[in-house]
Amino acid sequence: MVNGDTRVRGLAARAGGWSARHRWAAVGIWVLFVVLAMGLGSAGGRVDVKDSDQLKGETHTAAKIIEDAGIEEPASETVLIQAKDGSVKATDSEFRSAVTAVVKAVEGTGKVTDVTSPYDTQTISKDGRSALVQFDMRGDSETAGERVEPVLKAVEDVQKDHGSLRIEEIGGASMMKTFDDAFGDDFQKAEYSAVPVALGILLIAFGALVAALLPVLLAVTAIMATMGLMGIVSHVMPMSDTANSVMLLVGLAVGVDYCLFYLRREREERQAGRDAQTALRVAAATSGRAIIVSGVTVCVAMAGMLFTGLAEFEAMGLASLMVVAVAMVGSVTVLPALLSLLGERVEKGKIPFLHPDSKLRRNRGQGNRESRFWTAVLKGVLARPVISVVVAGGALLAIAAPAVGMKTQNLTLDQEFGDSLPIVQTYNRVNEAFPGGSEPAEVVVKANDINAPEVKSALADFRDRAISSGASRGPVEIKLHDEQNVAFVYVPLVGGSDLDKAGVSLDTLRDDVRPATLGKVDGVEAPITGQVAGSKDFNDQLAGSVIPVFAFVVVFAFGLMLLSFRSLTIAATSIVLNLLSVGAAYGILVAVFQHGWGASLVGAEGVGAIITWLPLFLFVILFGLSMDYHVFVVSRIREARLRGRTTKDAIQHGVVTTAGVVTSAAVIMVAVFAIFGTLSMQSMKQMGVGLAAAVLIDATIIRGVLLPAVMALLGERNWYLPKWLHRLPDLTHDEAPETVTRGSARDDEGERVPV
Repeated sequence: MVNGDTRVRGLAARAGGWSARHRWAAVGIWVLFVVLAMGLGSAGGRVDVKDSDQLKGETHTAAKIIEDAGIEEPASETVLIQAKDGSVKATDSEFRSAVTAVVKAVEGTGKVTDVTSPYDTQTISKDGRSALVQFDMRGDSETAGERVEPVLKAVEDVQKDHGSLRIEEIGGASMMKTFDDAFGDDFQKAEYSAVPVALGILLIAFGALVAALLPVLLAVTAIMATMGLMGIVSHVMPMSDTANSVMLLVGLAVGVDYCLFYLRREREERQAGRDAQTALRVAAATSGRAIIVSGVTVCVAMAGMLFTGLAEFEAMGLASLMVVAVAMVGSVTVLPALLSLLGERVEKGKIPFLHPDSKLRRNRGQGNRESRFWTAVLKGVLARPVISVVVAGGALLAIAAPAVGMKTQNLTLDQEFGDSLPIVQTYNRVNEAFPGGSEPAEVVVKANDINAPEVKSALADFRDRAISSGASRGPVEIKLHDEQNVAFVYVPLVGGSDLDKAGVSLDTLRDDVRPATLGKVDGVEAPITGQVAGSKDFNDQLAGSVIPVFAFVVVFAFGLMLLSFRSLTIAATSIVLNLLSVGAAYGILVAVFQHGWGASLVGAEGVGAIITWLPLFLFVILFGLSMDYHVFVVSRIREARLRGRTTKDAIQHGVVTTAGVVTSAAVIMVAVFAIFGTLSMQSMKQMGVGLAAAVLIDATIIRGVLLPAVMALLGERNWYLPKWLHRLPDLTHDEAPETVTRGSARDDEGERVPV
C-alpha cells in the first residue's frame, strides 16, 4: 500500500507530532523532569502516615491520646513457660526454678525493663501448666527487633536446662526479628524480579532487544519520577511503604502496557507499507488516544481510594494515580520522540528464532501473525454469539458465585504465616492457655487527674466487670502514666485469635462494661484499641466507604467511555463486562483462600477469610487496568467500522489485530502479579492471585469471547447515541487514510458517525 495523507486531531496526536518534530527537546524535557522530581523528593524527604491517622473511630482516638501525651509505648515481650505434659505444675519447685531463671536471664541482658513474675501478676493458666514472664524492651519500639537477639539467646539457654518444660519467647520485638529474618527479602525479591520478567516477555513479543527495552525504560523512569513526586506530595498527604510497593506494581504494569500498545501500532503501520513519519502519526492518533482514555480512566478509578477516609488507602490511591499519569504522559510524549530518533534501529538486537526476517516485511497483515488462534476463536464466537454469551457469561457467573459468601477480616498471625515458624506455634500456645493474651484489647484512659479517687475506683471497677461480664478471663493489667494523666488497661479477650468471638467480647467491653464504669466519670475518655478493635474499626469504616467508591468509579468511567466513543451502548457494556471480570476475581479469591478449594495449587491454604482491604483495592485496581484492554480493542473495532466495514467485520478485524498486543500485555501483567502470589504472607498471596486471575480472565474470556459476542448481538445498536446527547464534547479521534470511504459509516439515527 502506498502512503496516504493522514489527517489527525486530538491531544495525543498533537503531542506525538510535536515530539516527533522536536525529538531531542522532548527527550531532554523528560529526563529533566525525572531528575528534578527525584532530586526534589530526595531533598524534602518523605512524610509517612502516622499511627494516629491510620484509622478513624476509637482506634484513631486512642492513638491520638498517646501521641499527644508524648508516650512512647515500648515493645512488650512475653516468655511462655509451659509443662510439656501434666506432670509439672506452676506450683512445683522445678517450674518455680525455671521462672526464676528466666527472670534472671532476661534482666542480665541489660536490654529489658519492668520484668514481672507470673507469681506476682497472676499470669498462670487455669490448669496450672502455663505461666507468663512479661517485660518491655528498652529503647524505641520501632527498632526493638534489632536489639532483641541477646534476650532470645538468654531464653534459649534457660530452655536447655529445663527439658521437661517448654520455654519460648514471643512479642513485638521477637516477631519483628523473626519475620525480618524469614521474609524480609520477600518484597525486594518480588520487586527486583518483576522487571526482568517483563523484559523477557517483551523480548519474545517483539523479537528485538531495543524494542523490548523501550517499554521497560519508560516504566522504570516513570516509577523513578513518581517516587520523587511521592516525597513532595507526602508533605500534604502522607505516604507509606505499602503505597510505594503498590505504586511500583501498578507503574510497571501500565507503563509497559502503554508503550506496548504504541509500539505495536507503529510497527504494524510500517509493516503495512507506510513510511516512518506517517506510521508514527497514525500510532499517535490511535494508540496514543487509547492510552490517554485508558490512563484517565485508571486515574479516575485510583482516585476512588481517596473516598475511603483511610490514610493507607488514600496514600495507595494517590501514589497509583500519579504513576499512571506520569506513565501516560511519557507514553504520548517521549516515546514518539524516541521512536522518531531510532527509526528502523528500533529493530536492532534481533533474537534468533523470535524475529522472522532481517527486515520488516512490507505486506499488510504480517504484524498480526500471533492472531491465528483468535481468528479461529472469533469465527466460532461470531457465528454463534448467543451460545457464546450464554456459555462464557454463565461460566463467569459460576466462578463469581462464591463471592456471595465472602468474609473479610484482618488476618491473625497464624492465618497470615501458617504454623511453619516456631513463633507462630508459640502464638497459638499462648492463645490456648491465655485466650486473648497475645493480643489483648488496650483501653487508653485519659482523665484530668488519673489519680483522682473516682478515676481509680472506676478503673478497678472496669477491671472487675471485664472479667465478671465474660469478656475476659483475666488477668487485666493496669499501667499508670501519672505525669500525662493517662492509664493503659490491657484486657485479654475471650475468643483469643478467633476474631469473630473476640469481637463479641470487644462489643461487651465497649457497649456494657465501659459505660457502667469509666463512662460515669466526668472528663474521662476511654477509647478501646488493639488488634481486634483495629480490625473491627477498619471493617466498619471500609464498609461505609464501599458504596461511595463504587459509585464514583462506575459513574466517572461510564461518562468517560461515553465521551470517548460517543456511544451509550459501548459505555454501558464496558461497565457491565468490567464488573463481571471483578466479580469473577472475587469468586476465585473466596474459593481458594476462604474455602481452600485448590489452594495448594498456588502454594496457599484456606484461612477462612479474605484480608479486609483487598476487595475494595482489587475493585479499584482491576476496574482501572481492565480498561487498558477494553479501550484498545474497542478503539480498533470503531476504526474499522468507520472505514466502511460492517459491524461484524469490524469486530473480527478489531479483536484479531489487537490479539497479539493484548496477549503480550496480559502475560506481562499476569507474570508480575503472580510474583506477588509467591510471597510468604497470605495477604500478599491473595493480592497476587486475585490480580493475576482477573487479568487473565479479562484478556481471554471477556475481550476474546464476551465482548465480540455481545457486540455481534447488538449489531448497529453498538453505535447508538441519542440525539439529545449529540451536544456532548467529542473526544474521538480522526485517522482517515485514503482507504476510508467517507460518509459510509452512519449511526442508528441516520447521521454519519464522526471519526
